[in-house]
Amino acid sequence: MYMQKLTINQYKLQLLKLLKKKAVKTGKIKLSSGKISNFYVDGRLITLSPEGAWLIANIMLEMIRGKKIHAIGGLTLGADPITGAIACMAYIKKIPIKTFIVRKVKKEHGMQRQIEGPQLRRGERAAIVDDVATTGSSLIEAKEALEGIGVKADLAIVIVDRQEGAIRNLKKSGIKLLSIFKKKDLIK
Repeated sequence: MYMQKLTINQYKLQLLKLLKKKAVKTGKIKLSSGKISNFYVDGRLITLSPEGAWLIANIMLEMIRGKKIHAIGGLTLGADPITGAIACMAYIKKIPIKTFIVRKVKKEHGMQRQIEGPQLRRGERAAIVDDVATTGSSLIEAKEALEGIGVKADLAIVIVDRQEGAIRNLKKSGIKLLSIFKKKDLIK
């Protein structure tokens, strides 16, 4: 199954089934913002699974096709497994793209970088990824770090948009948000 080529809709359908079966949780759950929610997506259960990583990488690579993106990555920890999967799939498909991870704070030793991975150059364009967007704050943090080195980051892609303000907040920061799914796709 993994090596066969599927259409984007087939990848999405398979990912939706996987999310619903393994990652969508209901009931009172405290979010990182401190807010209590009745809906939670445990993204790492999918992004750190072989099938989920394969599906997400294929879908996100398709979503950036033709958009003149030089690099793709995001803020650690949500973006880490997504970025790794995309790097592997891009190599297999011979898609020339750099991947990166943004640390929350600049490393104080070694090369003292905040952005890890192949050297990004001033003027390049990057897409920012994450598993779930609620307010979009981690995507904005990644954008600010990239802008600090002269990289344009005006596109973000997430697996699930919780539909709780991320689109509006990101738009204010000059970022267009694309999501594979919205909350309404996962729960009725």
